[in-house]
Amino acid sequence: MPFADQAEIGGFAVGEGRTDAASAEQLAQRYRSLVEHTPDAICVHESGTIVYVNPAMVRLLGARSVDDLLGLSITDFVHPDSVAAMLDRIDQLTAEGSASPPTDMDLVRVDGRTVPVQTVSVLTVWQEKLAFQVVVHDLTAQRAAEASARQAEAYFTTVVSQLEEGVLVVDRRGRLESINPAGKRILGIAAEAEPVLGLHIDELPMKMLDRDGRPLAPDQHPMARTLATGEAVTQFIFGVERTDGQLVWLSCNCRLLNPDSPESAGVSSFADITAFRASKRQLEYQATHDALTGLANRSLILSQLSTALADDGGTLITTVLFIDLDGFKAINDTLGHAIGDTVLQIVAQRLQQALRTEDLVGRLGGDEFLVLLAGHPQRADLPALVERLRVKMAEPIIASGHRLEVSASVGITELGPHERRTPEAVLHDADLAMYRDKPSAHRELGLGQNRRSNNTHAS
Repeated sequence: MPFADQAEIGGFAVGEGRTDAASAEQLAQRYRSLVEHTPDAICVHESGTIVYVNPAMVRLLGARSVDDLLGLSITDFVHPDSVAAMLDRIDQLTAEGSASPPTDMDLVRVDGRTVPVQTVSVLTVWQEKLAFQVVVHDLTAQRAAEASARQAEAYFTTVVSQLEEGVLVVDRRGRLESINPAGKRILGIAAEAEPVLGLHIDELPMKMLDRDGRPLAPDQHPMARTLATGEAVTQFIFGVERTDGQLVWLSCNCRLLNPDSPESAGVSSFADITAFRASKRQLEYQATHDALTGLANRSLILSQLSTALADDGGTLITTVLFIDLDGFKAINDTLGHAIGDTVLQIVAQRLQQALRTEDLVGRLGGDEFLVLLAGHPQRADLPALVERLRVKMAEPIIASGHRLEVSASVGITELGPHERRTPEAVLHDADLAMYRDKPSAHRELGLGQNRRSNNTHAS
């Protein structure tokens, strides 16, 4: 607070024109108390000599008392690197009441330690002479906080840059503000490529797909949803076709950096799950397919049958063929299991070639195969279909130099409307029909024929 238009009162000055001495003294006391108790340091120097300091200035400079500072040169407590700029600033103050802009500089304490401060100098009157009143704000705590923030930011930046997980930040308009090295690597953004910061997320050099491999609409991207609604999106799966031709699958989490701010940017973290997805699909495939032939296994067959039966008259599956290779045991016993496995693989391929893609071909185990026919084949067409399968499987097989021929017994069971059998019962009825198709079936089955379904017949 400048000492301007002053009449001296007890070492301080107050404005002229006060109504009486009592009010002037009261004002002086208030001002003196304000200066003495303010947390900011205040000093007055005349021609470079300190003529007044408040208690805060004594503490800031580490002096024992006011008397340790009075009469000393102000430059004794200014860092040499700051002296020239300080003198230049006060030289610019030519009119009483004029003030310098707030300026950061360094002071030197009595013990030699440096203190960062911000100062404002005002040209004023002190005891009827022009002097400079300086208000000094200690920046030590602020600088420590800034240093701590910089350290935390540097630490955070280092951690994020070392993550194997990609991290990117987009502003409210959906434009990329930052992306870590892992994010660039995962998305196939080469370091030498055109800068991507500032691009809208839809303009990044990649094509985004949904989990089924279809193009992902811009408004379906999880970040677009988070920016629009403020809601976090977790474990969102989508694919990315990179510029190098690779397709990678990502698991993504999106949320606002500051959920309490409507202008908050969004942050997305994402991991490459391509290998995991492939492994998971491989495990799913192995759980539902025969390892030797690649056909559907018993589990998948029963699942498909269960779905068809629950469809209650739909068009998923209407006919089941149970196929057993005749004489296969002799091949295994005489030529070994390796050749037997080759025969089974070739039979599996021939069955798939002879049927439609919508028909399901499976292997129950050993030399037993099952066919689930889709749609509504005419009953009169079934014998021709079965005969075609027999002919296809009877074609000679060459395995390790051996010319082999196999035949097959085929049992048929049809799914009627409002079918009430279980999947296991359907397989059992098809199995019975297959055994009746074998040359010795009538002698072997006996009581088994009494259990057959009305919809079950041999080919």
